[in-house]
Order: sequence, then C-alpha cells, then structure tokens
Amino acid sequence: MASTNNQGESPSSSFSEDWRHRISIPTIVAGVAGGGVGLVSKHRKVHGLANISATYATNFAIVTGCYCGAREFVRATRKTGLDDLLNSAISGFVTGAILGRLQGGQLGAYRYSLIFAVVGTAVDFAALKLRPKLRHFSESMFDKNIGSLKLPEWSPIQVLDEEALAAKRAREEKLYAQIKTLSKEES
Repeated sequence: MASTNNQGESPSSSFSEDWRHRISIPTIVAGVAGGGVGLVSKHRKVHGLANISATYATNFAIVTGCYCGAREFVRATRKTGLDDLLNSAISGFVTGAILGRLQGGQLGAYRYSLIFAVVGTAVDFAALKLRPKLRHFSESMFDKNIGSLKLPEWSPIQVLDEEALAAKRAREEKLYAQIKTLSKEES
C-alpha cells in the first residue's frame, strides 16, 4: 500500500491531480499582470506600448511559471501537502538562483535567490490565508441553485418570487388606477 502524506492523500495522486492548474493559472495571471505593468511602464514611450507590454507579460509569466513548476517539483519530491511553506522557500531560492545567474552572474544569483524565496513564500502565505475568505466570498456571490450571481439584500434589483410578484402587480394596478382618475379630473 502506498504511503500517505500529512493530508491523507497518496503522494502520486496528490501530485498528479491539479498540478497543471497550480502552474498554468498563476502563470496566466502573472502574464496579464505583467502586461498591465507594461501599460504603465516609463519605457512604453521609448520601446512602444505593445512591445513593452509583451515584454513585461512574458517576463512575469516566465518567472511565475519557473517558480510554480519548481514549487510543484519540490512538493512532489518532499511528498508534502499544498500548505507547506518550506516548499515555497526552497523553490523560490532555486528559481531565483537559476534566473539570477542568467541575469546577473554569481552576485545576481545570491540576490535573486533571496528575493524570490522571500517574495514567493510571502505570496504563498498570503494565498493560504486569503483562500478561505475568497471561497466564502465566492459562495456568497453565487447562487448554486440557479447557477448565477446572487444579488445582495441591499440591492435595489431584487428577484421576486410569485407571491411578491403578485403583490407588486397589485400595487402597480392601484397606482395606474389613481393616475387614470387624476388625468380624468384634470381634463
């Protein structure tokens, strides 16, 4: 029988379940964010808006893809759960060292590895803390019965049931009758 990790899953199934989503979704989000940073970059006038936005989007996506891939590799190697922040620190250190070495030599590898380890771990920690709140928020926004957005109670737009709809029609008919009597009196 296969050994289980601290979340009660077998290591092979826990790695293969959603690793594509844990790598591709953050990479796509980072690419979009990078494109947004490129839109407000001071270099957009010199290099052109489309060129600099594409460059930023590509760089953000590459860095995020490398970091998330390394995090999944470390998680599978260490056979730990999704909430282990040591995986984030190790993968940030390794990713920063590799990308820093490509960018700035040995000194760049040291700097980038520390920066990536701290920033990656901080982002993963924030994501772990925000995940339950975001899940609760999304559950409060979507109505599972009809599969659409649920309007808040304070919203002026309300979905009425049959009883409330009948009461509304009665009020409208009463109002129309009053308007007709007022218009007859004026003429």
